[in-house]
Amino acid sequence: MSLAYAILVSLICEPKSGYDLAKQFDGTVGFFWQATHQQIYRELSKLEQQSLIVAEAIAQEGRPDKKIFSVNDLGLSHLKTWLLQSSEVALVKDEFLLKIYAGYLIPEEAIAQKIKHHRQLHQKQLEIYQAIERNFFSSPQDCPKESRFAYLTLRRGINFEQGWIDWCDEALELLTTWQ
Repeated sequence: MSLAYAILVSLICEPKSGYDLAKQFDGTVGFFWQATHQQIYRELSKLEQQSLIVAEAIAQEGRPDKKIFSVNDLGLSHLKTWLLQSSEVALVKDEFLLKIYAGYLIPEEAIAQKIKHHRQLHQKQLEIYQAIERNFFSSPQDCPKESRFAYLTLRRGINFEQGWIDWCDEALELLTTWQ
């Protein structure tokens, strides 16, 4: 997936400055799509050159003008076309799994400690997602249409983290039976 589409999706709900967009990538969108502030600003410039977004300059006292970006009709059409295209299964690039794959090269206790630590990280992330669910989606069937789809991505995040926790528990159990 291209960063351009992640930006278009983020701007579709409401116009934002590059700074506000980058903050959003640090939060909601950042749970499943990461980008640095520099990458975001570079992509905003490209999208503006392609006439998929427009920027409104807002004068600020004592600072350079602030640009507020919004998706125009061409950008919306482009985004809708992309949304209708099929998506491939995402390839996994996971340094942790590579270390586990080669785990036979180090003591099993060291691998067990890595798995326990990884489990804690996923448990913390699961708790964050569950708090979001409690605070914002206590009644998902009553959510506005836009929020329903955010809820679907949240549920995927919850299932993803729970899957990791389950795998860590299984791996730790297997390690104890192999000794």
